Amino acid sequence: MATLPILVAPDPRLKLKAKPVEQIDEQVRTLLDDMLETMYAAPGIGLAAPQIGVSQRLLVLDLAREGEAKRPMKVINPEIVWASDEDSEHNEGCLSLPEHYADVVRPAEVKVRYQDETGETREVHASGLLSTCLQHEMDHLDGVLFVDRISALRRNMILRKLIKARRTDD
Repeated sequence: MATLPILVAPDPRLKLKAKPVEQIDEQVRTLLDDMLETMYAAPGIGLAAPQIGVSQRLLVLDLAREGEAKRPMKVINPEIVWASDEDSEHNEGCLSLPEHYADVVRPAEVKVRYQDETGETREVHASGLLSTCLQHEMDHLDGVLFVDRISALRRNMILRKLIKARRTDD
């Protein structure tokens, strides 16, 4: 397994729509394992393939808290098949927007259909943090960042800070 570099906004690759995974093979399973290792090392609770520069509809997440047994979830070609009318607001952060957070409104519950690493089709009915995390990571697959869901003023402030931080790092 390998820890991979995570792209930081405003990298244009983060704005691309990812392609469906055609075949779930050993290469895809290895990539999912590398994504989990990268996510744990960051540390984070979710990571989508576009965040590591791979334009495929793959994501991983693990909502286990520190001290709990890991509960990794590997998600391939996810789609929301149902979303509640009720919304909820959560303070979100992102490994591609380090140290920046904002309140984002999303559907409170979703039902997501996806394939697991064996190619089996699964469905999960998600609420709370799992719902927020799945929607956040699925947004990445469509080139959408959480800052695209907040006010333009706040979004531009965050992006300017990231650009400035990148200049001082170079």
